[in-house]
Amino acid sequence: MEDDYTTRLLTPETWDDFAVLVEANNGVWGGCWCMGFHPEGFGSSPSVGGNRAAKEAHVRAGTVHQVLVYAGDQCVGWCQFGSPAELPNIKNIKVYEKEAVDLPAWRIGCIFTGSKHRGRGVARAAVTAVLREIRAAGGGVVEAYPEQVEERAPQRGAYLHTGPESLFEEFGFERDRKIAKWRWVMRLAVTP
Repeated sequence: MEDDYTTRLLTPETWDDFAVLVEANNGVWGGCWCMGFHPEGFGSSPSVGGNRAAKEAHVRAGTVHQVLVYAGDQCVGWCQFGSPAELPNIKNIKVYEKEAVDLPAWRIGCIFTGSKHRGRGVARAAVTAVLREIRAAGGGVVEAYPEQVEERAPQRGAYLHTGPESLFEEFGFERDRKIAKWRWVMRLAVTP
């Protein structure tokens, strides 16, 4: 299925494609617009419009790394990535910081697939493209913060905004440490 997809970076030229997907999905998780990991997060008085404007400002300023996945001409998903300075707001940060030895070069933030395309390899295509972009940018240690799905009752889709652990295992990521009941820090060294 992955071969049916193409990928492009989120840029001012692809903003409209991204916006169509977000708007078709209620702003994503109630209006996030993929802002949660950015330095300002949702701001002091969060709103859907404020999140949209903040995300667009990041795109226009070039302060966002995000791969968009396309089925034909339609954007059907994405994967956000960036340095720890670009994406400081990971979940469970206090627990994360207690045992942190060194920061990674890159973080993978959220992964999103439009509701009509789930279970068809969109997230896999997105992570593949992200790792290709990281390799081209010089590589380094990459961290992801996925949810454990094995030994766990089925959950609603929103909890998987950082992806399932099994997806990252497919790419060779390994568990580093647990930071919540079902959330892990997983790491992979990517060589250029």
